Amino acid sequence: MKTAYLLVSHGSRDPRPEVSMQQLAGLVSDKLGNTKHLVGIAALELQPEPLHQQIQEFATLVDGVDCLQVVPLFLLPGVHVMTDIPDQIALAKQALGQDMIINLHPHLGSHPGLIKLLSEQMATMKAETTILLAHGSRRPGSLEPIETIAAKLGAVTAYWAVAPSLESRIQDLVAAGNREIAILPYFLFTGGITDAIAQSIEKLKLQFPAVTFQLAAPLGASAELAEIIGDLIDT
Repeated sequence: MKTAYLLVSHGSRDPRPEVSMQQLAGLVSDKLGNTKHLVGIAALELQPEPLHQQIQEFATLVDGVDCLQVVPLFLLPGVHVMTDIPDQIALAKQALGQDMIINLHPHLGSHPGLIKLLSEQMATMKAETTILLAHGSRRPGSLEPIETIAAKLGAVTAYWAVAPSLESRIQDLVAAGNREIAILPYFLFTGGITDAIAQSIEKLKLQFPAVTFQLAAPLGASAELAEIIGDLIDT
């Protein structure tokens, strides 16, 4: 059986996440250690073609591929992971026929190794308090995984799209006497939102000149992340 691997992300209008995805695909290929197996990327949204067509095209790129392993690079188990990607895979299976096996693996955020990566980032930032900053969603129950991760890290949470916001969380922490605050973005790659976060931190530095702020980078394409993806492929 000849296998290919497809890393699926959300998609972005910003070109930088796609560059990072390509880098990560190369790292995963190195991790697998078999140049006969193709590692590619696809995106659920903001692409010229729907995901099921991207899957079909990728499955036919290399002659003889009869098994496709799909790994969703999503940090949270939202509607994209639970519904949209499985639906698109079902459409691709229907088009490709029974000769092509497509396996859907757990999403990236389900792997406990991510907490270890975040913990290692925290260890490089000497601060009184760390904020785990995620995008956030109004969907019921969607914030629970973030709160769980933050509790394991000994951090507090803030969200970009819902309350508590980064600004309000920092205001509360400063009012409580904190003067060294680290911000740990729970995002995969640098993009428009992480740029906006950095700009927000610069404004907060002016608002609270007595406070030291440290902003970590998003997870990014790394050998450690490729190791986690390789582990997901093996499950």
